[in-house]
Amino acid sequence: MEYLYYLANASLTLRVVEFLHAKPQIPVSFLTVIHQIDGWVVRVKLKRHLSPQEDGNIRAFLSELGISYEPPMRVQMALWSLEAGQCPVDVMRRYQVAIVSHGKPEKEEIEAFRQQFVRGLGYCPETLA
Repeated sequence: MEYLYYLANASLTLRVVEFLHAKPQIPVSFLTVIHQIDGWVVRVKLKRHLSPQEDGNIRAFLSELGISYEPPMRVQMALWSLEAGQCPVDVMRRYQVAIVSHGKPEKEEIEAFRQQFVRGLGYCPETLA
């Protein structure tokens, strides 16, 4: 079972991570976060299926923050490669995507990416707010 959503900015992405940390009963296998120029792709892969009520609650939460996402082939290939265990750096090079995090949900990785990106640009784009 998985959820794939597109979010507008880093703050919303961090809320997803915080939500998953606050709900240890959600059996997260891994979380993948990809930054794109106009937003963030978040994929939550679960270890097992949830009850319809749990599934509905997660979908409702994610739908409040973003929209369900159908990735283009390049992003889909990157997601499949990560799931298959390929090194994130190799996947980034091959598919030209910015993988911010893959594995255990960690807000520190997202924060570090945001700070480095803003420092390099000298200003904070809307997607990094």
